[in-house]
Formats: sequence, structure tokens, C-alpha cells
Amino acid sequence: MTTKTIKPWLFLMPALIIYLTVIFIPALYTMYLSLFSWNGVSSSKVFVGLNNYSDLFMHDTVFAKALKNNLVWMIGSLTLMVGSGLALALLLNKKLKGRIIFRGVFYFPYVLSGIVVATGWAWLYNPTQGFVNKLLTMLGLEHWTQAWLADPKTALYAVFIAAMWQGIGQPMVLFLAGLQTIPQDPYEAALIDGAKSHQSFWYITLPLLRETFLIVIATTLIGSMKVYDIIYGMTGGGPAESTQVLSTWMVSQTFKFANIGTGSAIAAVLVLICMIVIIPYVYYTTKKSHV
Repeated sequence: MTTKTIKPWLFLMPALIIYLTVIFIPALYTMYLSLFSWNGVSSSKVFVGLNNYSDLFMHDTVFAKALKNNLVWMIGSLTLMVGSGLALALLLNKKLKGRIIFRGVFYFPYVLSGIVVATGWAWLYNPTQGFVNKLLTMLGLEHWTQAWLADPKTALYAVFIAAMWQGIGQPMVLFLAGLQTIPQDPYEAALIDGAKSHQSFWYITLPLLRETFLIVIATTLIGSMKVYDIIYGMTGGGPAESTQVLSTWMVSQTFKFANIGTGSAIAAVLVLICMIVIIPYVYYTTKKSHV
């Protein structure tokens, strides 16, 4: 090999070493552990093949609930969070007084730690001293007050509202960036032709935001599958395992119940689901860049 062919690899080597040691090799080792029954302490591991995977899908009712909750979270994120982010972006893209301040206000929660948000919203949902129940009481809706995080029927949705408050800033900023790249010429031509505002939005804004939508949807999907900290901080997966998602159940199996093989199998399933989202996204973006 000549110096010309070796030099690029020398520049890539530091990043490649970090990637291999921090991500790739641990991921392979996790896949390896998913084939064993091991408590993480004993010196011997019992090879069980794919039994950990079959137990998850055939016998683990909490895993099924966690998978369902991830699906609910994903649908809520793609509809409510993305939709609200787009609506805020459209509003704050207009020439409003103080729009820069409002952009910062709506984006600020996104930079906060998930545990900080979880702690704050847990107090808001406090059944006796929380703001939510006190506000409902002030509005004469005492019959709506309840222990939001202690009821299996409402806990997941209450946590999602907190997550939506925190995460809405990301799609808003991405949509704002996309909106500011759209030229005004198509809108002026549509206005001359007598197009209504909703027609301009449907036939001009949405098509020209296609690339932005692709990024927002991909990041939202991946984020909804990896959600952990805010659920752990607000409910810990309870009550009655009603707010368990794949990541929280993986941590419980691995560190709480010392089922390293089962926890690794859940991690492998989570990686597989994320890859189903990431690979088409990378393929599409790569294909578009070579057109």
C-alpha cells in the first residue's frame, strides 16, 4: 500500500478505534450474552440459544406491555409532538413581536435533563399539592382530580405530556430551519393566482418541507424507541408495570432481577427495531445525495 492510500485510514483511525471499542464491540458482546442464562456474578454462563428471545415473545407479559407502550409512545410522538412542533414553527416563522424570545422559551425545555423534567412534572401531578389538581379544583372540575401517576389508566399518558412539553422544541427548531429555506416566490405566485392560505400550505409548504419531515420523523421515531429517563424518573415503570417500555424493562431485567441474558435480548430487540428505522433513512439520504 502506498502512502496515498494509507493516509486516509490514519485520519480515520482515532474515530474508528473509539467507535469499535465504545459501540461496535459492546454491541456484539451484548448479542453474545443474549444467548446465555447468567446472573452477572457467577463464573459460569449457561448457553440457552434463542430461549431468551422466545421467552420474551411467548411468556413475558411485561415485555408485551412494554412493546405496546413503545408503540403508543411512537404514535403519540409522530402525531402530537411533530404536529405541535410544526404548528409552533409556522406561528413563530411569522413576523411577530418577540418571536425570538418565544423560540427560546419553547426550545429551552429540550436542553434540560430528563430527570429534572421528571422531578418537576411529578410535583405538578402530586395528588394533594400539585398544580394540575389545584387548577382543576379552581375551575370547578374537582371530579377530574386524581392521582395521575398512580393510576395505571392515566400514568403513561401523564408522563407523555411531560415528555411532549420537553421535546416539542426539537421538531419546532428543525421545521423553523426548513421554513426559512423556502423562497417567497412560490407564495407570491400562488397569491396572485388566488390561492387560499391553506392551499399554499398544502401545495407549497408541505412539499418543500419533505426533507425536513424525513429528518424529524426519523429522529422522533428513534427517540420514541429509546425513551427511558423521564419514565424512570416519574414512575419507574409503575404502577403495576403500566408505564414499562423496552428500555426500562431492559434495565429492570439486567440490574434489578440480574437476568443478564434476558436484558441483553431486550437490548438486541431494541437495536433491531431502531435499525429498521435507521437503515431505510440512511439509504434514502445517501441515494438522494448522489442524485
